[in-house]
Amino acid sequence: MAVLSPEWHALSLGGLPYVSAEIAWDSILRHTGVIPAWPQLPNRSPNEGMYAQFAERFPGIDLNDGNLRVGAGPELERDLERLYLAYLENDLAYGAVSPAYAAGLALLQQGKVALPEKAVALKGQVTGPISWGLSVIDAHQQPILNDRVLGDAVSKHICLKAAWQEQQLSRRHPRTIIFIDEPYLASLGSAFVRLSQDQASSMLEEVLSAIRGWKGIHCCGDTDWSLVLRLSVNIISFDAYDYAPRLAAHGREVATFLERGGVLAWGIVPAGVASRSETVETLVQRLEDGIAALVSAGVPREAIERAGLVSPSCSLGRLEPAVAERVLQLTEAVSQTMRERLGYETASDDSSSV
Repeated sequence: MAVLSPEWHALSLGGLPYVSAEIAWDSILRHTGVIPAWPQLPNRSPNEGMYAQFAERFPGIDLNDGNLRVGAGPELERDLERLYLAYLENDLAYGAVSPAYAAGLALLQQGKVALPEKAVALKGQVTGPISWGLSVIDAHQQPILNDRVLGDAVSKHICLKAAWQEQQLSRRHPRTIIFIDEPYLASLGSAFVRLSQDQASSMLEEVLSAIRGWKGIHCCGDTDWSLVLRLSVNIISFDAYDYAPRLAAHGREVATFLERGGVLAWGIVPAGVASRSETVETLVQRLEDGIAALVSAGVPREAIERAGLVSPSCSLGRLEPAVAERVLQLTEAVSQTMRERLGYETASDDSSSV
């Protein structure tokens, strides 16, 4: 796996509110060009919603009415056989995401995106098996994750989606990062999510095992961070704006994660209208408070400072474009301020207007 030094670079989580993939890429490369992420554009098409985007070729899936539903019947059994065969044979083409479902990724594949020379990695993302499996329903209007057969198929399906995507990104850059986006991890342990910790961990590890390069998990809510920190991930992306103290409650696990080379992506810029009342200075102070909380919990400051990234707290896909732009501007500026403070680059005036 290619070495990646985080150095508090700015990171995008993928979702943007534009309908033009070209405009989205322009914004990404301007603000997060060191680690660009291909843009997910839910306002361009329902196909680019975070669940529909990765639904192609799932056994029995109906993509026609906007509700992701798996039907019953002989076709389902046939399709399940095809999925399992592709999984066993490592047929990554089965996991392909077509241009109709990811216009931003298609532009990248077609060579129509000029990555900057400063880019140190190229990031992609896939909806995780827990969140995806809870958002797709079966013929009985129940989440398919609750069905033993379909639930197992979900992990295989997402494995192929992640591995195919990594293959495509590696053709454009030697270092890749694939995030597994798992918002429903915040509901783990509730009546809505009928998964044990062991089951959740097993599903996530199966998908993580399909990723050869750098791999991360993003959860924009609070969750059992001790479970996430034990997974075989390189990067944990969390909402540091709202939940940094909750992560600090797991100081021992955080210290172990960082000791084995893990990286924290601090989602310190609120992905919404709260960004209008924040400045670079207030967000940097909030980030420093989060770091101080980890230090108080027994995590070495040096370990924290050498393993940080800066990002929005969550996807920007449903925001007004002007708000999304401000969030990215703040993300870029907070990143630059942290890099200057920690000696990764010399001071400049780029952040003074935010």
